Amino acid sequence: MKIKVATIFPEMFSVLDVGIMGRAKQNGLIDLEIFNIRDYSTDKHKKTDDAPFGGGAGMVMTPQPLHDAICDMDKERKSKRIYLSPKGETLNQKIVERLAKEQELLLVCGSYEGIDERIIELDIDEEISVGDYVLTGGELPAMILINAVSRYVEGVLGSSESTNEESFSNGLLEYPQYTRPQEFMGLSAPQVLLGGNHKQIEQWRLEQSLEITKQRRPDLYEQYIKNNPVAKSGKEKKR
Repeated sequence: MKIKVATIFPEMFSVLDVGIMGRAKQNGLIDLEIFNIRDYSTDKHKKTDDAPFGGGAGMVMTPQPLHDAICDMDKERKSKRIYLSPKGETLNQKIVERLAKEQELLLVCGSYEGIDERIIELDIDEEISVGDYVLTGGELPAMILINAVSRYVEGVLGSSESTNEESFSNGLLEYPQYTRPQEFMGLSAPQVLLGGNHKQIEQWRLEQSLEITKQRRPDLYEQYIKNNPVAKSGKEKKR
């Protein structure tokens, strides 16, 4: 997958050179290109922002550098162009899986009070938010999106089961995980996980996921039960 990022802080993306993302880049599974928006500014001081029309606090990123950068980054308009914005649709697993099927993503990181609205009208396909809060720029949201999407690129993770069994993959939060030693600080790993009966393990994990989701994310739980009524009835019968 090819991912291009437009930002005024390219150095921030060095964190993606380590760990799983770093290996994915080294192995050619993820082609990540970072473009400095300032390089496209025609201002002699390489400015990329100005005061908002109508007054107000803060500065707004000007359209010229952004437009020229996006057009240069995606000359043939092959990329899915995304602006990281608190006004966008909130990122979730379904969006992640959808974007992971794209061949190219172009992410635009705004700063200050945002970007000129005309850039959104001219150059952006989709706005995405990472939550109901405001950050100083789009760089951290872009990194979150890159990380989440990259995990669905074949070969990035050691096993496809990692994405099939984790939180949100089936609409539920993930079940608890345990590893060696069996006993730690007076706490024991559940015996069911040690017996080798895969059917019982699968049932235990489902029950744990249901209970955790019911307690912590009742919205997800109700949606899951609505789509899978047998899950609730089956658990109640067992009780």
